[in-house]
Amino acid sequence: MTQSTEQSSSKRVHLHYLDGLRGLAALYVVFSHLWELQENNVPSLWLVASNVFRYGIFSVSVFIVLSGYCLMLPIVRSQTSYISGSLLDYFKRRSRRILPPYYAALLISIAAGLIITILVKFHIFSWNDDLWGHFSRNFTFGDVIYHLLLIHNLTPGDKLFHINGPMWSVATEWQIYFIFPLMLLPIWRRLGLFFVVIIAFFLGLIPNYLLHGLIDLAHPWYLGLFALGMAAADIGFSQKQSLIRMRSLLPWSWLATIFFGFALLSESPEFGIAKIWMTDSFVGLAAACLLIYCTNCVIDSKAKPLILRVLQSSWAIALGTFSYSLYLLHVVVITPINQYLHSLHLSPIKTDVILYAVSLPASLLLAYLFYLVFERPFMSKFLKKRKVKDTIISSDR
Repeated sequence: MTQSTEQSSSKRVHLHYLDGLRGLAALYVVFSHLWELQENNVPSLWLVASNVFRYGIFSVSVFIVLSGYCLMLPIVRSQTSYISGSLLDYFKRRSRRILPPYYAALLISIAAGLIITILVKFHIFSWNDDLWGHFSRNFTFGDVIYHLLLIHNLTPGDKLFHINGPMWSVATEWQIYFIFPLMLLPIWRRLGLFFVVIIAFFLGLIPNYLLHGLIDLAHPWYLGLFALGMAAADIGFSQKQSLIRMRSLLPWSWLATIFFGFALLSESPEFGIAKIWMTDSFVGLAAACLLIYCTNCVIDSKAKPLILRVLQSSWAIALGTFSYSLYLLHVVVITPINQYLHSLHLSPIKTDVILYAVSLPASLLLAYLFYLVFERPFMSKFLKKRKVKDTIISSDR
C-alpha cells in the first residue's frame, strides 16, 4: 500500500469520483426540494416512492466534507503541510471560485422576486405567500445586506432562508474557509488529525449550547464535518506509518455503511433524536469513510465497486462540473413553477408529476447556462479546461 500510494502521488492520480459525488449530491438536493413542495393528497405508492428524497440536508453535509477533503488534498499531496502560495493568494482563489457565481445568483434571485411582485400586483401572475418554497419574493433591504456580507446564516429565526434558501450553507462554508488556514491547519500541523477533528467539533458545538440554539439553522458544527474531510484526505494520502496502517486495515466501506445507517435511524421519526448535529455528524463520518474507500480503490487499481462506477459515470461527473450553479439557482426555477401549477387547480397527482417533469430539466438547463456565463470564467485554468461535453466523451471511452 505504501508503494502504491507513493506512485499514485507522483502520478497525480485523478479522483474523478469527487466530481461525481458532488454532482449527484446537488441533484439530490433538487429532488429533495421538489419532494418538500409536492402534494400530500396523492396515492400512497407515490408518497412511499418519493419519500426517498426526504434527506436533502444529508447532501449539504456531504458538500462540507468534500470541501474539507478537496482543500486538504493538495496540502497532503505536497507533503509540505502548508497551503501553496501566501495566505492572501489562498483567499483570492477561494473568493474567485465562490463569490462571482454566488453574487450573480443573488442578483438573479432578487430580480426574480421583484419581477414576480410586479406581476402579482397587476394580477398577471398568482402567488400564494402561504405556500411553502425555498425562494421568497418578500425580503427586506436588510436581508439583501446580510446576503451581500454572507452573514445571513447568523441571523436569528428563519430569515436566513429569505430570498434564496440554499444560500445559507454557502455563507457557512465561506466562514469555514477563513477558519481553515488560520486555525484548523495550525492545529493539524501541531497536534494531528484526531485532535483537529475533536477541536473543530468542540468549537462548532459551542454556539449550540452557549446560545441555546439561536443560530442552529446555520449548522455551526459543520466545522467538525469540514475537519472530517481534512482527516479523510490525510488518511488517504499521508506517508505516516500509523495512517498507512489505518487506511489499509480498516473496513472503510462497511464503516461508511454503518455510519449512514446511524444517520438514517437518528433522523427517522420512529427513532429520531433531538440533536440534529448528531445526524449531521453521522453523515459526515459516512462521507469521510466513503472518500477514503474510493481513494483506496482508485490508488490500488482494484476492480471498481458499484458505488465507484456510479460516482465515476460520465453523467455524474458532468453534473459535478456545474453542481454549484445547480445548487444556487434551482429554487428560483422550481418555486415559481410550483406556484403556477397551484394556480391551475389541477389534481394533486397531476400537479406533482408536472412539477417533477418540468422543474428538473428546466433547473438543469438554467444551471448549465449560468455555469457557462458566471462560474466557468472564474475557475482555475485546470478546472476551466473541463467541459461537460468533453467529460462525457472521455468518460465513455
